Formats: sequence, C-alpha cells, structure tokens
Amino acid sequence: MAQPDSPLYIGFDLSTQQLKGLVVNSDLKVVYVSKFDFDADSRGFPIKKGVLTNEAEHEVFAPVALWLQALDGVLNGLRQQGLDFRRVKGISGAGQQHGSVYWGEDAERLLKSLDAKKTLEEQLEGAFSHPFSPNWQDSSTQKECDEFDAYLGGQEKLAAATGSKAHHRFTGPQILRFQRKYPEVYKKTLRISLVSSFLASLFLGHIAPFDISDVCGMNLWNIKKGAYDEKLLQLCAGPSGVEDLKRKLGDVPEDGGIHLGTIDRYYVERYGFSPDCNIIPATGDNPATILALPLRPSDAMVSLGTSTTFLMSTPNYKPDPATHFFNHPTTPGLYMFMLCYKNGGLAREQVRDAINEKLGKTTALTWANFDKITLETPPMGQKSDSDPMKLGLFFPRPEIVPNLRAGRWRFDYDPKSGRLHQTEEGWNKPLDEARAIVESQMLSLRLRSRGLTQSPGGGLPAQPRRVYLVGGGSKNKAIAQVAGKILGGSDGVYKLEIGDNACALGAAYKAVWAMERTTGQTFEDLIGQRWKEEDFIEKIADGYQPGVYERYGQAVEGFEKMELEVLRQEGKH
Repeated sequence: MAQPDSPLYIGFDLSTQQLKGLVVNSDLKVVYVSKFDFDADSRGFPIKKGVLTNEAEHEVFAPVALWLQALDGVLNGLRQQGLDFRRVKGISGAGQQHGSVYWGEDAERLLKSLDAKKTLEEQLEGAFSHPFSPNWQDSSTQKECDEFDAYLGGQEKLAAATGSKAHHRFTGPQILRFQRKYPEVYKKTLRISLVSSFLASLFLGHIAPFDISDVCGMNLWNIKKGAYDEKLLQLCAGPSGVEDLKRKLGDVPEDGGIHLGTIDRYYVERYGFSPDCNIIPATGDNPATILALPLRPSDAMVSLGTSTTFLMSTPNYKPDPATHFFNHPTTPGLYMFMLCYKNGGLAREQVRDAINEKLGKTTALTWANFDKITLETPPMGQKSDSDPMKLGLFFPRPEIVPNLRAGRWRFDYDPKSGRLHQTEEGWNKPLDEARAIVESQMLSLRLRSRGLTQSPGGGLPAQPRRVYLVGGGSKNKAIAQVAGKILGGSDGVYKLEIGDNACALGAAYKAVWAMERTTGQTFEDLIGQRWKEEDFIEKIADGYQPGVYERYGQAVEGFEKMELEVLRQEGKH
C-alpha cells in the first residue's frame, strides 16, 4: 500500500477539446483526475470544439490564453479534490501534436516574474508574439507542403530524413507560412514551442526544449542524424536566416527522462508544490499513447475508431511517404511507427447496415449478422484452394493510405500465377464484403509494417509479439479473430481498455520513470514491472496460426498489386 506521504506524479494531456491532469503514485495507481473542458468551462473565448476557424484560408487555430485559463482550472480542481501538492515529485505532459506557440520578446521575463496572487491568464497574455496556435486540423499550408516535399528531391527523400513526407499540420510548413504571412511578428518571436514544450515551459518558469519524439512531427528534424536538417532549416528560415531559426527552436535533449529543472516558485507559493518537484520533457499525444501500454519492441496497437490508427514500437527505421516514424519518447534505439487511415469504423458500419437490410434485420446497429457472416466466410473468400482470393478496397471517404478518392473496387487474385483481375463476378454482395472489408483493412496494416517486426523465435516468421486492439471496434470478437490471423501475434490478440486517459497516463508514467529509474533502467523495464496488465487488457483471440498466416502473406502480395492497379487507373501512379 502507498504511504500517506509517498511520492506522486502528474501527467497532463493538453488536447484539442480539454486539458486533463491525472495523478498517479509509484505503483502507477491513479489517485486524482481533474479536467477542464474548453467549450463548457472556459470564459471569454468564441470557440467551438476547442478551436476557431478561418474557412477562407483553411485555418484552424486555438487561443493560447484559453490553455492558460485551463491550467489554472485543472490545478484548482486538484486542490479541491484534496491533492497534497507537496507530495508531487515529478510532472510531465502530452500535447496535441504539431501545434506551435509563438513567444514574444518579453516571454522569459514574464515567465520568471509570476505573482502567486494572480492567475496565469492575467499575467501571460503579453508573453506571446501571436495569440493563436495552429491546430492539427489546419490545412492552410498546401503551398508550403509542396515546397517541403520538393526541397530534398521528393517525398521519399523528405520521409527518409524526417520520418514523414510533408503534412499540412506539421510545424515546419506552418512556420514557413507564418513567417511569410506575419514577417514583422516572426521577427519579434523569441522562441517557438510545440504544445508539449509550451506546457513544460509554464511549469519551469522559462522556455522548455522540445521532446526527442515530438520534434519529429515538424518535418525539420533529421532522425538518423539526431539533429535539425540544415537544408530544411534554410527553406523554413526566410530572410531572418538559419541561425535565427535555430535560436527560436532551441536544443533538443536526447534523454526523454532528463530533469529539465525544478518547478517555478509561482506554483510553490500558489498551490503548495514542493520546491524540489522536477519537470520532465512533455511529449506528443501519440508517443504518450504508446507509453500508456507500455508497448514493448514489436508490439502493435490498432485503434479501431471512426478512423484506423496503427502504432508500433520498433528497432527498425524504414520510412515511407505513406507512414510516419518518430524517435521513441523514452528509449534510444527504438522508433515509433504510425499509420493513419481516414476509413475505419464508418466503412465497416456501411457493410454492416447493408447486410442487416438485405437480411431484413432493420433493427440497425446490431453487429450480430456481420460477425456471424465474417466468421462463416473462409479466408479471402476461398471455398477451396483452387478458388481465386477475393480482394477489395472500400472507401466511403477519400483515403490517404493509399491516396485515393472515395469508392469501391473488387478484384480476384490467383496467388499461384500472380494474376489479378478486376471483377464483380462471384461476389455475393454485401455478404462477402463483411470478411473482405476487415481483411482489406488488416492486409493494409500488414503490408505497411513488413520488415518492422522480428521472429519471436522457435522458427516462427517475423510478426508482432502482441496485437492490442483499442477503440470501438476492439469489442468485436470477429474483427479480433481476423486481425490475429492476418497480423499474427505470437502471444495473441488483446483488447486494451485505458478509456480516454491514455495520453495523460503515458505522461504520468514518463514522470515516474524519469524520477525513479536506476542508472540505465529503461522505461519498458521499470514501468513493465509495475504495470498491472490484468487491470487493462484481456486476451480476446489467438494470434499466429501456422499455415493461415503464411496464406495471408500471399494475399498481401495480391493486395499490393491491387492498390498499385487502382492508383494507376486513377492516374496516381
């Protein structure tokens, strides 16, 4: 049992619509949670879903002062719940990725001279050269993205250097546009923070460095070199020059658990924090999610929400324009691999509804028929080995992986001859589509994560150790069974229930590790020993099945050919 005076740690999660503060003890048990919902709880901001929009320029942004108000609100909430702030030994955070904050010339002075009798919002509004932070939903930077993609010689070269091709939300293209649109404001900008490092800066009382993982969401950090890419800085810097931009960005410590310094006296005087409470680098929301597990090398996490997200911790760096690689937030030598799809739950629901309608079961929304048909349909729709494999793409909305319009395409594939044939024949629609849509989504994940896993030993092929499913679709046992057959998982397929606290939990665990690790002790070791997996996970399906996994390996070859054929038809290849 935790002693009444034992240490506590806070993880913050500054997302698009709320700020959350979550307190854990050394055993990783959550003892307090305080939330501030931007739309419901803030005063004086005409926001909707946490943001403002300028549709004429496709801009989506948030008032930085709103976040100051929120931090006061969350800390007051923890105080009202009875948190003894003196016991808090470490603080870390997670921030919505890719947002940027522009500090003015007075920022450091204002941060250092806070008056404990006043709120942060009252004192720091003048600390910013620009009052708004571009949000990850912003898509105003197409011109700048085109320049970034071309600058090193194409999307592949940019992805090889920075882990990703150019994206609207990434901070490099955002800074390039900012310095062109507001040249005078840019000149008066002392420093640029990411949302994560902004959060750490507030607690430190001076501007905090970027986190080693979150810096990879900028298209400016050369991952293999472990330094900013000089050429890309040149593109981004404009007339003020590269040295000026480097000063604005600051250094990036390699150690994700480094002690940045102790908490500013403002929080000691206003809330009763201990002066020896340490601030640990805050990271992005996706890296924080993989810390909440904690994911071990070759573990995979599939988020089956409205969209599909795939996260993996891997020692292999194999960048591609269709994917994202980041430095791992705590463990040198590991990378975070990420895939984001627009089509996920919505596509599966369309097939479910069509099946219910066909069977006359218009009690909508039930998955029973979809699940039953999925499990009764043989893999790839092959009733016998000589039948062709049924393959399809099902995109109710335009997709980014691969880059295609909304549409449906159906093919037959013969793995022996390698022949691919576009056809509607032999498809019993919509019944054959139940299994086909789940297979399509999982085959895309397997295709793009090839080469990132290792053999678990015993002569088994390379595959994830475990596959964790999260989000709405994780409750569906039929989807889990198909996922295990296609993706493998030598230890099986698990449903993960962290609720909506994953990012704040990951940040809190990061603080525990940073403060309590022994020399050389990795995050995975320390947190892995203390994390009670039975509280969060349940095994719901087998993973690797001999023969079946290899058969789906043949299907991956056909799936890749099908994607290339459809891209060719659409003039995209």
